[in-house]
Amino acid sequence: MHDISALLREYDRARAYTDELWKDLTPDEVTWRPHEESSAIGWHLGHQAHVAHFMVRNLTAAEPSPDPELDGLMDSANPEKFRGALPTVQRLTVFRDTVAERVHARIGAITAGNVGAPDQLTVVAHHLLLSLINHEYQHDRWISEVRAGDLGHALPPDPSSDRLSRIDGYLVCAPST
Repeated sequence: MHDISALLREYDRARAYTDELWKDLTPDEVTWRPHEESSAIGWHLGHQAHVAHFMVRNLTAAEPSPDPELDGLMDSANPEKFRGALPTVQRLTVFRDTVAERVHARIGAITAGNVGAPDQLTVVAHHLLLSLINHEYQHDRWISEVRAGDLGHALPPDPSSDRLSRIDGYLVCAPST
């Protein structure tokens, strides 16, 4: 099993790669959709953070959403045709950063033993982080398709880590090395 601190570094690496995929784009490019039955890059950015918050909240600590107004919009159960009215890039950035800080804080509390059932939650944290990392990369694939295929921008190089590989074209952090 990966060390939790190593998985947190992988989580940060995945988020940094996501940032490389979109931070140089204009706000119009971030919110543009190829067609009504698709999601803008901005939706994927919000969804990645929404899922991270949802999983931390439901698996380790019941805490309120950092931006409850985004919860319905960023839920993948929301049909793509209703994903057009996105918040500003600044709001998405704050949302993503706040969720990442909460992931770090909660995982930090678990590894420090400042929770009930710290051994059990360590197992949960391990699987939670792997899921968050792989979910981030899953959506990075789709962000990449819009960035390169539709908007015509070059893709950054893949992140460098001996824990990463590609499966079916997706970057994946495997459960063991």
